[in-house]
Amino acid sequence: MALALLGRLRVLAPLEQRDFRLLWTGMVASLLGDGVFFVAMAWQVYLLSNAPTALAAVGFAITLPQVLLLIAGGVVADRMDRRKVMVAADVVRGMAIGAIGVLAISGALELGSMIALVVVYGGATAFFGPAYEALVPEIVASERLTEANALDQFARPAASRLAGPALGGVIIALAGAGPAFLVDAVTFACSALCVGRITRPPAGVEAERLSLNEVWAGFRFVRAHVWLWGTFLGATASYLLFIGPSEVLLPYVVKNDMHGGAQALGLVLAAGGVGALFAAALAGQRGMPRKHMTWMYVTWSLATLAIAGFGLAVASWQLAVASLLFNGFEAAGTVWWATTKARLVPPELRGRVSSLDWFISIGLVPLSYAFTAPLAAAIGARGTLVAVGSAGALITLAPLFLRGMRDVERDGMALDHPAVPVPTG
Repeated sequence: MALALLGRLRVLAPLEQRDFRLLWTGMVASLLGDGVFFVAMAWQVYLLSNAPTALAAVGFAITLPQVLLLIAGGVVADRMDRRKVMVAADVVRGMAIGAIGVLAISGALELGSMIALVVVYGGATAFFGPAYEALVPEIVASERLTEANALDQFARPAASRLAGPALGGVIIALAGAGPAFLVDAVTFACSALCVGRITRPPAGVEAERLSLNEVWAGFRFVRAHVWLWGTFLGATASYLLFIGPSEVLLPYVVKNDMHGGAQALGLVLAAGGVGALFAAALAGQRGMPRKHMTWMYVTWSLATLAIAGFGLAVASWQLAVASLLFNGFEAAGTVWWATTKARLVPPELRGRVSSLDWFISIGLVPLSYAFTAPLAAAIGARGTLVAVGSAGALITLAPLFLRGMRDVERDGMALDHPAVPVPTG
């Protein structure tokens, strides 16, 4: 029965491979914990200090070490056993979140100690992400990458935006934020166990030291391809505008304007998970569109525009609709983006290119958190969300019109059956 289902549903085909099943299972467990963590973090911070400034400070503390360490994380992912890198990152993150949970339960958690621990969490994440993205193409056949990336984008909203937030809201309502943090810590242990069982030899090459030339090799490849550097820079500007305001002010609006609790926030985020689930499943089932760059940018622009809906909403159900649209459009574009990178970036450079993607894209996110509170104080939380969503939509779409951006879709290089050889740099 299960094999028959795999045969009928194209999007499930990568799960026939043992190593990908293990990786995917571990990822789902970890993402479930991430969804719990986001609700617990927002609620715990607003209990410690009911002001956007506090949550903005925590967001800044998470993202800054990621930005600073991502380049090193990419090089390590290309030069070492990617499985070991991921397991180590999971262990460190689990210990940091577990410590927050213990402090919260004991009543000893303060904003300063929470910031210090999420700095550790963010630093470890900088090593996990590039290793994960570089490992997927090594354990999945090329013709199944679109489906594998769709499963990734299916699992992310299902776990981190649907089940995770809903579970987090229930745990917090019943037992408080402390136990919710401990649940997240356990999920990192599950992820580490699954990744540790992957048997396929890693793509990275063991090295005694990291060469600066290896770092620049990734830069040179990105600089030579407009579809890479244009997308990276576009994401930098777009994320600068909306990441901080959306993540800081949405919980604030739910708590202070809608007078909802942690469960209400969890349900709004869960609605986003529903949208992303549907979009990722549809993208995986249909495969890569011929004009994948165009579709990718259009969906991302619509996703950013949906953030304005957070500011316009006057009821919780309207927040849920905006969340559904935001996450759905974002997920569809991300499936096509991940597949394009996996097919067109040489295997030996995937870790570094992935780290550069994250490094450049989120490079200004700490500033996004920094300006959120002053802007909200000046024009209000709702006005901020409307402004950043509207302006961000235009900025998100702009790189699509760079010269050469759509060459890869005209040549069909990233499709299931490329029309021309894949470039190697």
